[in-house]
Amino acid sequence: MRFIPLILTFPLLFSCSEEKGRDPFSSVKVEVIYQDSLSIRAIEIMGNSLAFAANKGTFGTIDLSRGTIRTNIQHFDSIVPEFRAIAHTTTDFFMLSAGNPALLYKTGNKGRMELVYKEEGDGVFYDAMTFWNDLEGIAIGDSVGGCLSIIITRDGGNTWNKLPCDFLPAGIEGEGAFAASNSNIVTMANKTWIATTKGRIYFSPNKGQTWKVFETPIQSRGPTQGIYSIDFYDESVGVVFGGDYTRPENNKANKAITKDGGETWLLVADGQNPSYKSCVRFVPNSKGKEIVALGFTGISYSSDRGETWKAISEEPFYTVRFLNDSTAYAAGKGRVAKLSFKTK
Repeated sequence: MRFIPLILTFPLLFSCSEEKGRDPFSSVKVEVIYQDSLSIRAIEIMGNSLAFAANKGTFGTIDLSRGTIRTNIQHFDSIVPEFRAIAHTTTDFFMLSAGNPALLYKTGNKGRMELVYKEEGDGVFYDAMTFWNDLEGIAIGDSVGGCLSIIITRDGGNTWNKLPCDFLPAGIEGEGAFAASNSNIVTMANKTWIATTKGRIYFSPNKGQTWKVFETPIQSRGPTQGIYSIDFYDESVGVVFGGDYTRPENNKANKAITKDGGETWLLVADGQNPSYKSCVRFVPNSKGKEIVALGFTGISYSSDRGETWKAISEEPFYTVRFLNDSTAYAAGKGRVAKLSFKTK
């Protein structure tokens, strides 16, 4: 694939719509807008463009108005990275590879990507990333040396520094995060929540300066169990979703809600479907009541803050991001699609 320069100047969208009641979703229309032989687990909506990064070193953008697609392949020496985490500021795009070595790139000159962080070693595996603002960002990975791997930038992504274990809560052996949908981290104002494979929530009230751990009732006894995705509607109301991708029919202790900023969590729809999902998101402008969860097991929807759920599509995806309160974009095996949610 020939190099195609990416123009990465994406203004952020700001919604001024008021929250108001409406009828619940009853169905969803799935329209594929991009297909390729890729596993796409990381997407972000930036202005009127959707950016993605995937395996085979592939990354690109889709113009959501014109449908124009630009792609490129990033190599590192003889390595073809597998990207499972991306993030953005108002001016730059970032992508982070899973596995050893960890390779973090940001937008460089003339559309080329510049390597700004590299980490090598046994156990290195990064899972998700996001930004608090245009200067400060965070990425998280599996435990190395007794604690979760957390790297932070304070200069717009030009340099990244790893937090030493002395600054973090003690890790649990094998604790990490699932690199399934780039949705293990939520940032809101100065606050940060990180969901782990051990069913725990790492919380920082001050952009990663200090940390504490909250427990959840999510089942996490096996290496493929735990929290796969977390989202917050506001600084109080949040949701976690998980399960076991090797036993996707299991719907016990795989979804929970908090109403106090993550300190306490209660299971919802326990022993009821949906079962395993890799990504969960609150519907914008829904007062924190409407939730969409998806995975290779299909798309499910709740209009009562997770108490009951309805399967609205069997279409398989890995990750989803909302454009507004009725339109989202999802990605999965070999495709990116527009999701149009219908109330009737």
